[in-house]
Amino acid sequence: MSKRNGRQEPINVAILGAGRIAVTMAKTLIGMGQDDRYKSAVTPYAVATRDDPGRAAQFASDYGFAHSYGSYESMLDDDDVDLVYIATPHAFHAAQAIECMEHGKNVLVEKSFTATEEQASRVFETSDRTGLLCTEAIWTRYLPSRQLILDLMNDQGSQGIGPVHAVHADLSYPVGDKARMTDPALAGGALLDLGVYPLNFIRMLFPQVNPTDIMTAAKLTDRKVDESNVTTIWLANGVKATATSDMTCMSDRNGVIQGEKGYIVVDNVNNPKKIQVFGRDGALTKTCQAPPQITGFEYQLMASVDAIRQGKRECTQMPHQETVFMMRLMDALRHNWGVWYPFESQDSRS
Repeated sequence: MSKRNGRQEPINVAILGAGRIAVTMAKTLIGMGQDDRYKSAVTPYAVATRDDPGRAAQFASDYGFAHSYGSYESMLDDDDVDLVYIATPHAFHAAQAIECMEHGKNVLVEKSFTATEEQASRVFETSDRTGLLCTEAIWTRYLPSRQLILDLMNDQGSQGIGPVHAVHADLSYPVGDKARMTDPALAGGALLDLGVYPLNFIRMLFPQVNPTDIMTAAKLTDRKVDESNVTTIWLANGVKATATSDMTCMSDRNGVIQGEKGYIVVDNVNNPKKIQVFGRDGALTKTCQAPPQITGFEYQLMASVDAIRQGKRECTQMPHQETVFMMRLMDALRHNWGVWYPFESQDSRS
């Protein structure tokens, strides 16, 4: 890796993959380069496709990357790459993250971090061994709205909602027409793409409060991945939390936190912009707006930059143990539904 992990030099960011989510990251890097708060932090350095030099070159031209590579291997041989954002399907994340770190690259891995807990553990073992940053790009964990929501939930004043007894979160929209979403070999299904957000929403409200009981069900496609799912979790603090996701229909995407004196509505658990507090009589008592953003991805990039400059292997916003917890939970839900990916070991099915 280059020596740009000092406090003054920008971090050279490479994107592995050139799909839709890679475009969002590229637009983020462009916006950061035009923003005085961020322009000294990151440089859009390179993009790599698996085996399409022309596509990589066009992507680099479109979004201002200095270098393009028609294979992942050639990008990994570039010593000036500091941080790789992995923007490929879930099933490839583990092997790609490990290979990046073996080549001296820090990694920011798009959610879901991997396809299974076992894969996540192997990735973090490599991070521990190499001393390189490895963090999950579940952007809601890094957004400033996270603290806004917590502050409103824990408000003990006259406009607070009182002790919380229930939470509901949903993220649904029709994406079942995308081939990767229905392919078990690519870790398809609603859970890892959509359901991961409601589950993280709940976990962010009550960190370190573990489940005591879980009830869950899913409707499976003819290829045996989840098309829609519902999960109710009773937490050790007595809170009932329900998470739902569906890849066939639209929803309000809301998160609702229910207290004794009122409730909070978060307008989109995937990217909160507005948080409203309602009293016992249903009257609106307070509205908070999340800060303006470039795309929202800038926060996970800045967390990664800060961690790299401090020589850390994880970001405080999403430490390794939290990613492992979420992967373990999603493994348990899937297996309860009868969803097993073809690459999962036979030992894990016993």
